Amino acid sequence: MADKETEQMSNKDEQDILKSTQTIIRKALEKLGYSKEVFELLKEPMRMITVKIPVRMDDGSVKVFKGFRAQHNDAVGPTKGGIRFHPNVTEKEVSALSIWMSLKCGIVDLPYGGGKGGIICDPRNMSFREVERLSRGYVRAISQFVGPTKDIPAPDVFTNSQIMAWMMDEYSKIDEFNSPGFITGKPLVLGGSHGRESATAKGVTICIREAARKKGIDLKGARVVVQGFGNAGSYLSKFLSDAGAKVIGISDVHGGLYDPDGLDINYLLDRRDSFGTVTNLFKDTITNKELLELDCDILVPAAIENQITEENAPNIKAKIIVEAANGPTTLKATEILTRRGILIVPDVLASAGGVTVSYFEWVQNNQGYYWSEEEIEEKLEAVMVKAFNNVYETAVNRQVDMRLAAYMVGVRKMAEASKFRGWV
Repeated sequence: MADKETEQMSNKDEQDILKSTQTIIRKALEKLGYSKEVFELLKEPMRMITVKIPVRMDDGSVKVFKGFRAQHNDAVGPTKGGIRFHPNVTEKEVSALSIWMSLKCGIVDLPYGGGKGGIICDPRNMSFREVERLSRGYVRAISQFVGPTKDIPAPDVFTNSQIMAWMMDEYSKIDEFNSPGFITGKPLVLGGSHGRESATAKGVTICIREAARKKGIDLKGARVVVQGFGNAGSYLSKFLSDAGAKVIGISDVHGGLYDPDGLDINYLLDRRDSFGTVTNLFKDTITNKELLELDCDILVPAAIENQITEENAPNIKAKIIVEAANGPTTLKATEILTRRGILIVPDVLASAGGVTVSYFEWVQNNQGYYWSEEEIEEKLEAVMVKAFNNVYETAVNRQVDMRLAAYMVGVRKMAEASKFRGWV
C-alpha cells in the first residue's frame, strides 16, 4: 500500500513539474508579445517516442523494459538531452525535462532544441552486462529518430560515460560508420571532451560567483549549504571549498551534515560511495528540513524536485539560492522568496554548464580537432558569464524575477526560429 501511495505522489509531482513549466512559458511568451499559437507549439514536445526493449537477463529470462525519447523543438537545430535510467521515469517527466533542455540551450545560445530520454529500470539491481544489453537495446529501438544531425543524447541520472560508450558503439554498428558525434559524455579515448564530467558543477559555481557579486557577498568566507552530494553536489562543494567558501552543510538521501566552522569536503569526498552517499557514516546528522533552513549566505539545492515549497520558503535564511537540481523550487515558493528579496538563480540557467560542454564535445567530434582542458574552461566561463548577465539584466529591465527572465531569454530563440520557418 505504501508503495502505491509513493508512486501516486511521485506522479503528482511530475505532473506539477510539466504544468508549472507550461505556466512560466506562457507568461514568458506573453511578456515577449508572442501569439497563443507559439505557446501551443512549445508547450509540449513535437515528438514523443515510446519503445519496448527486450533484454536477456543473466538468469536466461527475458525482461521487457519501457523507454522514452522526447524531442521538444528542432526549429533551431538538432535536439539535445540526457538519458536517465530510473524506476520512476514517466512520460510526463521526460516531456518536462525536454522543454527545460530547450530553454537551457536558448539561454546559453546553442544551436540546439531540447531532447530527453529515459528507461524505467533500476540499474542498481542489474548486473554490468544486463545494463549493457539494455543500453544497446535502447539505441536499436530509437536509432531511426536520433543521430548527430537529428537528436544527440547524453548522460543523466544513473547513466555515465561507460553507458554512452556502449550506445555510441551500437549506433556506429547500425550506421556502419564511426559516429562519435551521435552522443556526448563519452570517455576521452572515444572522443569525449575534457571537463564534461564536472561541467554542470563548474557552471553552477560560475553562477554562484556572479550572483554573489550582484549581492555584494565575498565568495571567500561565504557560508554555503549544498543539498545533495551526487555528481553535481560533490564537485560543486569541492569547487566552492577550493574558492575559499565555507561549506557548512551537505546532505544525501540519508540526511545532512552541519558544521558552522565548515565541513572538510576532501575528507567527505574520500568516503562517499558511487551513489553520493556519505552521511550514513556519521551519527550526528540533521534532517533535510533542518539543512534547507540553516542560516547561510548561499543555498544550493542539488538533489531532486520540489524541495523548497510554500511551507518552508518563509523559513529559508539564505540570501541567494542557486538551483543546481531540476525544479527544486515551486512557483509559490519562488513568489515568497522573491518578495523577501532573496535572489534565485533558476535551474535552466545555473545547470546549463553540462549542455554547454556537451556542445563543445559535439563540435570537437564534428571537426576532428580537440581542445585542452584550459580551453574548455575558458570557453565555458565566457558562455556562462554572458548568459548570467543577460538573464540578470532582463530581470532588472523587465522588473521580473530571475526565473521568468531566464524563460524569456530561453524561449525567444526557438520562438523566432519557428516563426521564420513558417510553423506559426
